[in-house]
Amino acid sequence: MSSRAPLAPTDDVATQAGRPLARVRRQRLTRLARTAAQYRIDLLVGLFFAALAGALTHRLWADPTGLVLALNPEDQVLYEWFLAIDARALLGDFGLSTDRLNAPVGVNLMANTSVIALGVLFAPVTLLFGAPVTFALLVTVNLAGTATAWYLLFSRTLRARRAAATLGGALCGFAPGMVSQSNSHLHMTAQWLLPVIVWLVVRLLRAADPAAGSGPAAGAPDRRRLATSAMGLAAAFAAQVFIGEEVLFLGALTLLVMAVTMIVTDRDLARRALPAFAGAMVLAAGTALLVLARPLWFQFAGPLGVADGMFSPHYFSADLRSWWAISPLSLLGDDRSAQLSTGPAEYNTFLGWPLLVVTTGCAVWLGRRPLVLACTAGILVMAALSLGPEVVFDREGSGLPGPYALLGGVPVVDGALPMRFALAVPPLIATLLVLAVDRALRSTGRARRLTLVAVAVAVVPLLPAPLPTAQRPPVPEFITAGHWRTCVEPGGVLVPVPLATPKEPWPMRWATAADAEFSMPQGFFIGPHGRGGSAAMGVAPRPTSALLADVARSGLRPVVGDEQRRRAAADVAYWGASCVVLAADTAHADSLRLTLEALYGPSTRLTDAWYWRV
Repeated sequence: MSSRAPLAPTDDVATQAGRPLARVRRQRLTRLARTAAQYRIDLLVGLFFAALAGALTHRLWADPTGLVLALNPEDQVLYEWFLAIDARALLGDFGLSTDRLNAPVGVNLMANTSVIALGVLFAPVTLLFGAPVTFALLVTVNLAGTATAWYLLFSRTLRARRAAATLGGALCGFAPGMVSQSNSHLHMTAQWLLPVIVWLVVRLLRAADPAAGSGPAAGAPDRRRLATSAMGLAAAFAAQVFIGEEVLFLGALTLLVMAVTMIVTDRDLARRALPAFAGAMVLAAGTALLVLARPLWFQFAGPLGVADGMFSPHYFSADLRSWWAISPLSLLGDDRSAQLSTGPAEYNTFLGWPLLVVTTGCAVWLGRRPLVLACTAGILVMAALSLGPEVVFDREGSGLPGPYALLGGVPVVDGALPMRFALAVPPLIATLLVLAVDRALRSTGRARRLTLVAVAVAVVPLLPAPLPTAQRPPVPEFITAGHWRTCVEPGGVLVPVPLATPKEPWPMRWATAADAEFSMPQGFFIGPHGRGGSAAMGVAPRPTSALLADVARSGLRPVVGDEQRRRAAADVAYWGASCVVLAADTAHADSLRLTLEALYGPSTRLTDAWYWRV
């Protein structure tokens, strides 16, 4: 071969071509490193909140499919089913109502706290790993996400020092009420959009104030920022409706109280900014209504919708004494305080007297700043509303009417649980503490030391303990292995025995484990099945359902005659059922099996269940 023969250019070309690619990668890594360095403190704070949330939920993470939150397992079953039915949106099988529960009538998902946005957002996790894993993830993410969002608001909008903002975020995300609501109330703990809404309102107010303008907007409202803030608010409002309407309602009411206080205390700001601010808010509300008109109509006036509340405000009212008690779910809590609330998922007011005293001192020390006065007014109003129609002290009625009595008869609003108004208080207290701690950190001397020590003494008693868990009965292999398809096609109706009820919703776990591929009668939900079409939990049982529930409860076999068999046939026809299934490990399984055989004939055993084709 001649030495003049051309050489293959592959290596040189590849080398030359690879250099720009390598340079691009290095540039990207450099930018990423600079961004991480710029926000390293924020990242560390977020990781701290995630670690704290993980510590609180670590017992559930030990085995999400085998464990359940011990203090409110019924609601966990309900929310896992919601997550399973929401995840079907990824499969193109979803609507605002469903017949996968309470067959054949169905359930209005908008009338229930079905956390649609969360279920759709985390649908890949649900379909890959199961709804129990998604539930555990959301319990953790809601706590950490809420704390991080408030931290960012305090550090960016209030421009507070990182230490003060971290304290405020921790109090917002891990307040006694948030930890208590974490016992299965996903719609109440998903509050990470609330700081975004507050930030957008503040941004809108600043854009509406001509005195705050600069550049082209100097001396006039910034119309571009007004429009973008209004559109952002509309989007946040709409998203929060599909996460949890109650949180949005509480946040909006609190902001309204604060806005009125600001108008009264800062007349100059109101004169300058109120016209443009009000106009932008109308734009935001109108835009949100365009998106939400049909879902809200469907919720209140659509098929199976409910327009009234079903919970007694007298029962779900905060005990005045509970405000200065320490939550039983705190490390330093006292179990005897539990009697001051309706249950472990509603310890919303247990802030402790040290925090109340220190907050009062901080409010006085900070002076008559409009924001301080607005937060103070919000605390007083929301705390007063939490007391319900009658003030109760140490479980005894005082005969004194509470401010909540003024809401009696107001549509929708009077259906809110009074004690949950207290959930709006921790962010307001946190704002005052952030302002006080930030002022202390910027000063020297006795005021600095006294403020920091007082705040620490107030907050330490609220440190939460890990959420307790318990073992949950396993879902039958008949369901988990897909054997249910031998007696019912996907979308068909399977009747578990005993049937699910609000107090005993356990069979709903079968449908959850099957990704809600089959329907079942009855269940745990809210619908217009009360007296006169009023809201009620669940539905009245059919005769066969009631009969089987009695056997499951007592273990006694009833006398089954032609009348019982006729009703049993009519009930499965009404349900549109394809099969009836009894798990072998069900309590009083032998009595139930013999009763079912008397009603529907011989059974078929498959793995760990008997089934009857009907």
